Amino acid sequence: MKNVLIVDDSATMRRMVMASLGTLPEAKFDQAGSGLEAIERLAVAAADLMVLDLNMPDMHGLEVLRFMRKHPAFSRIPVIVLTTKDEEASRAAALEAGAAVYLTKPFQPATLAAHSRQLLHLE
Repeated sequence: MKNVLIVDDSATMRRMVMASLGTLPEAKFDQAGSGLEAIERLAVAAADLMVLDLNMPDMHGLEVLRFMRKHPAFSRIPVIVLTTKDEEASRAAALEAGAAVYLTKPFQPATLAAHSRQLLHLE
């Protein structure tokens, strides 16, 4: 079973991501509505993949990503950044911080699913 943690302050967006990834074989989804909640979820249950928004009220997604990369237990979890920020500086900062993939909203469900399958080694 592959555990996918979806982190976004929008419940609607989390549902859209889960619907897009619903065809992943043996995937189980967990959700967090904030960066702090994401870190709490990671501490409770390991994730095999994280889909992470950047703009969140309590803790920016880049802070979450930097925390993960510094913490040995979370440093190898692949992260797909999914954000409204369609700027090269934001993309570069996320990739430099350790994101595996940077996608912008609105997103193509097939593209998100394809990247997820690849990062979860399901292909």
